Amino acid sequence: MCSPDQLRSPGTTSECETNAVAHVLGRCSCRRTLLKSALAFTIAPLIGRVPALASTTLTLSEIAPGIFVHQGRYELQSPENRGDMSNASVIIGNDAVAVIDTLGSAQIGRELRVAIKAITDKPIRYVINTHMHPDHLFGNAAFKEDNPAFVGHHKLRRGLEARSQSYMASSKNMLGDDAFAGSEIIYPTMSVDDTLTLDLGGRSLVCEAQKTAHTDNDLIITDSKTDTAFFGDLLFSGHIPTLDGSLRGWLALIDQLEGRKVARVVPGHGPHAMQLPGAILPEKQYWSVVAADVRKFIKDGKDLMEATKTAGQSERPNWALFDQYHVRNVTAAFAELEWE
Repeated sequence: MCSPDQLRSPGTTSECETNAVAHVLGRCSCRRTLLKSALAFTIAPLIGRVPALASTTLTLSEIAPGIFVHQGRYELQSPENRGDMSNASVIIGNDAVAVIDTLGSAQIGRELRVAIKAITDKPIRYVINTHMHPDHLFGNAAFKEDNPAFVGHHKLRRGLEARSQSYMASSKNMLGDDAFAGSEIIYPTMSVDDTLTLDLGGRSLVCEAQKTAHTDNDLIITDSKTDTAFFGDLLFSGHIPTLDGSLRGWLALIDQLEGRKVARVVPGHGPHAMQLPGAILPEKQYWSVVAADVRKFIKDGKDLMEATKTAGQSERPNWALFDQYHVRNVTAAFAELEWE
């Protein structure tokens, strides 16, 4: 998801975004119908066997033996949601527990921790962050008392150090003092340079550092016991994808991930669990349309302002939060593709 320093405050709209939402071009109802059908097929085999657990206000659902997922909301940060806007996962081994992403505030992170303690008394050995965006890691502070290893991409610390002040200020502004209280940036204590295997007892997690795509510090984690992959924000479903890295890099990675053989995949934003390749096809289409439209604008000698008005607008019906993020995506794509 986009970082808070890239967000405007709720209730305000830039001129660029106002212009962008006024145009909807080239909608293809046939293509949308096929994509939605594929998405329904992707989710259907998994949802039926997802029981809700824990009596806290934050729920965890079991998607495979020993793997539990909390589904975040499709919303911007607000005092009401307290940063509950992304997915968080829990993997329970024979000896210990790993948490993948901890949500967007210490307060909601504490609720996640309570939900975990309601289903297991095993120690939390690892807290893994899939990337640097605050909606995935400001909940880390809630787990300090467990003394886990905080695991991240080898570029995660650098990214957090560069944006720490803006992340703290913008998140506090959007969440409010009460909801943000206790939140802090926890830097990784264990880095993933290429691959790293974590042992939970009877199951291992393989963490893979990715090249620049959604960000320059994305991780994919795979549970060897159930063949479940956690893609973080390399996979969005329903919630519009957001670009804070490289469009070309992301499209190249999608081509690789599309053929990955796993039993299920957990997105950073979207349903508890999905199946490839169908899960990633809507995201691939979105970025392909944006790239093609922006390249045409550049080839025709048109400027960024013109591109933000119409590029990718055919994708509007397919995504939640389109108005909040699409113009930023086009802007980032234009800046990258202008010099290719």
